[in-house]
Amino acid sequence: MIRTALAVFLPIFAIIAVVIGVKAKQFGAPPPGAFPATMVDSDIAETQTWARTTTTTTTLRASQGVEVTTELPGIVRAIHFESGDSVEKGQLLIELDNTTEKAQLAAAKASAELAQTDLKRAKELREGRVISQSEYDAIIARAAEAEAQLAQIQSTLSKKQIFAPFSGRLGIREIDIGQYLTPGSSIVSLQNLDPLYADFTLPQKQIGLARPGFEVELSIDAYPDKTFSGTVQSTSSTIDATTRSLTVRAAMENPEQTLLPGMFGTVTLIQPDPVEVVAIPGTAISYQSYGNSVFVIKDAEGENAQGKVVEQRFVTLGPARGDFVAILDGLEPGEEVVSAGVFKMSNGAPVVVDNSRKLKAELDPKPANG
Repeated sequence: MIRTALAVFLPIFAIIAVVIGVKAKQFGAPPPGAFPATMVDSDIAETQTWARTTTTTTTLRASQGVEVTTELPGIVRAIHFESGDSVEKGQLLIELDNTTEKAQLAAAKASAELAQTDLKRAKELREGRVISQSEYDAIIARAAEAEAQLAQIQSTLSKKQIFAPFSGRLGIREIDIGQYLTPGSSIVSLQNLDPLYADFTLPQKQIGLARPGFEVELSIDAYPDKTFSGTVQSTSSTIDATTRSLTVRAAMENPEQTLLPGMFGTVTLIQPDPVEVVAIPGTAISYQSYGNSVFVIKDAEGENAQGKVVEQRFVTLGPARGDFVAILDGLEPGEEVVSAGVFKMSNGAPVVVDNSRKLKAELDPKPANG
């Protein structure tokens, strides 16, 4: 039975195999050059002048900032500010009740005046040798004591008024009329917002990159389309023994008070001597685990060759600026590369360049630029 089945089906299988072989020859891989050309965007590798930069993170702090407090206890009698006000140095903020101190001041003034009268009379008596030197010295001491008590009361009275120690912006008010304040009670925060300080650290090997006067740029995610300018103001006099890093302080211009203390941002330290680099758009790079490459557009070579083909070339990447990436090795200025759709490319593939709809790469891209 099995032999009979084999005898029937083996010729059929043989016929099928022959048909498959014929069809495979008919529909085999096309000869070289038979692939259709791919439409691509292109860019020319160009030499650009870039500032040498170092980027790190920072948290902004006020150039001056305090919690305004009271030195003496007392009941709040008057408040002369609102939350968020901008104030000038010496501006009156609050007054504490000073009824008791005013009464004490009147008594101290009377005592001081009486002491001065007694001193004047005692001087005349001493000149006439009516009183002894020791009696005269005692009267002098009482007059000095009365003056000291008067000065003390005047000082206490002055501390019942709280003034802004410097110009700046106030925070949220933390007191109310009639509230009893103890010494050290917080009244309101006061911050000088222009300039702000951006403190950041550099590793020991990079301490030569920061010098007073060097420019810095600050980026804050709250304002993605803006950068803020400043300059290095100072550096620490020592290297941190734990982190082996140097603390650098930059003063950031903030005339519109857009920036606030506590904001986290990225600070870029700009070196004064720029460098020249070969740059291409980042979209022209094929990023792979085995190496980064670009596809250089060249004239096709060989007999009956026409049009353009691409040559895959491995490159060494440098820093990035905006939409561009620096190429440290593997590409020369003036060479043309595929700048869009590199994931579809293979070495030797034919291409047709069409830049009619190409998006322009920017060194300093903004949202408005697309």
